[in-house]
Amino acid sequence: MMAERRYPIGIQTFSEIIREGYLYVDKTDLVWQLAHYAKFIFMSRPRRFGKSLLTSTLESYFQGKKDLFEGLKIVEMEKDWEQYPVVRLDLSLAKGQGSAEDLKATLMWLLRPFTELYGKCEDEFSPGKVLNGIMQRAYEQTGKQVVVIVDEYDAPLLEVLHEEDTLADKRMVMQEFYQPLKANERIVKFCFITGITKFSQLSIFSTINNLTNVTMDSMFANICGITENELATVLKEDVERLAQLNGTTADVMHEQLKQKYDGYHFTKDSTDIYNPFSLLKAFQQRELNNYWFESGTPTFLINQLRFFKTDITSLDSLEVFSSDFDQPTENMKDALPLLYQSGYLTIKDYDRDSQLYTLAIPNQEVRVGYIDGLLPVYTGLAARDVKACFALKFWRALKQHDANLAMKEMQAYLASIPYVEGFKQKLHEVATAEGFYEYTMYLIFSMLNFYVRTQVKCAGGRTDMVVWMPDAVYVFELKVNGTAKEALEQIDEKGYAIPYQTENKRVVKVGVKFNADTRTIEDWQISE
Repeated sequence: MMAERRYPIGIQTFSEIIREGYLYVDKTDLVWQLAHYAKFIFMSRPRRFGKSLLTSTLESYFQGKKDLFEGLKIVEMEKDWEQYPVVRLDLSLAKGQGSAEDLKATLMWLLRPFTELYGKCEDEFSPGKVLNGIMQRAYEQTGKQVVVIVDEYDAPLLEVLHEEDTLADKRMVMQEFYQPLKANERIVKFCFITGITKFSQLSIFSTINNLTNVTMDSMFANICGITENELATVLKEDVERLAQLNGTTADVMHEQLKQKYDGYHFTKDSTDIYNPFSLLKAFQQRELNNYWFESGTPTFLINQLRFFKTDITSLDSLEVFSSDFDQPTENMKDALPLLYQSGYLTIKDYDRDSQLYTLAIPNQEVRVGYIDGLLPVYTGLAARDVKACFALKFWRALKQHDANLAMKEMQAYLASIPYVEGFKQKLHEVATAEGFYEYTMYLIFSMLNFYVRTQVKCAGGRTDMVVWMPDAVYVFELKVNGTAKEALEQIDEKGYAIPYQTENKRVVKVGVKFNADTRTIEDWQISE
């Protein structure tokens, strides 16, 4: 058995990872390039992608702690190792503040260690004035320019995106807080701001008009997360150990990890990126699980999906321009920018001629966790109940190529569900009754790790639903006002199944009749 490695789960301090011998995937060449790329830099990445570790690494670098970087790539690039005063702030500690005054108090508290180090004047009574004084005194006392690093800069604002008065008040606090960064440009060596989402420079960084956004810069696409090459080299022994513990081969385990945690792309030219938190957690726990969602789907995301009445069935393949998703959070006309910036959608393809990006759900882990959070919101069904009462039976029926039994299981399950609160309202919120059942079936199939798409375009029109399994493709047509026979006939008449006949899989056509009164499947017909 190979020796156990220590994984830095929950440890975001670079110095501790190095000194305590935790596994570290060397990104220091990119850290050096970032530090010399521009003076004021902004970058967004999803949660648990290593942003805090990146800010800590930058802190250690600018503090001149060469001993921490021995043996790493940056040693070949940096010759001087000058020491600068560093002000590093984690604004996740300012999350959930009820008012602008509470936010001010928290910012003052976050700045206290630096006032203890560099002093404070009596007339510094606001966060911006305190930060301004800290920067000036640090420069005067050390004779060196100041480095400012802000982690989770958007945390104080995310939960109040549509509370206009509260958002406006808090935004004014943050504007005042960031003013010294521009005002003291002469004494700033480097400024790095990171978070999950992208607020406009005018609304938050109103005075930093030269902030360079590297979020979609291909040079830094791999600075957070694990690449395919790093998994195959640096983490090769970890994959082999995990395979051994789970009774499979390294190649099979590598493929399973890829399906579960890979699939993120942060630029049009990006290589595949694995979620680092989930990947390392799988190595530590010795099994593949949905670790990114241990703390649940973020409340702010669910609120945005509800606010914009998002059509969740459209999210598996969206063709959009970059301006549709790489835009300021507070200017959103739909939830797409937030879904992309939060990591619930990612870039899957780019067409240079049309300049269209294809966005989709990154991987199985995101699909399952995302569906768990959305199922109760959109249908009133509890994900745990679906799994416990229905999912396993349905899965087994399809694995046995028994679509008829699978439909019986779905019919029985939907019929057994109590009349959930808001069910009628949910029916009214979609354009058609068929749309509601599309939502329900889409969410259930997605939760089972099936690849499912709704309203799929083909030459004859739009197929209601297509479900892909390893050995079969299921083409569904749903009817509320109509019969199962008519639904099946429509599949044939419109040629909905024809595009899948070249996939070397069984093609199963299913016409389904729903009863809006009983809220379950009334009838179905199957043809293979």
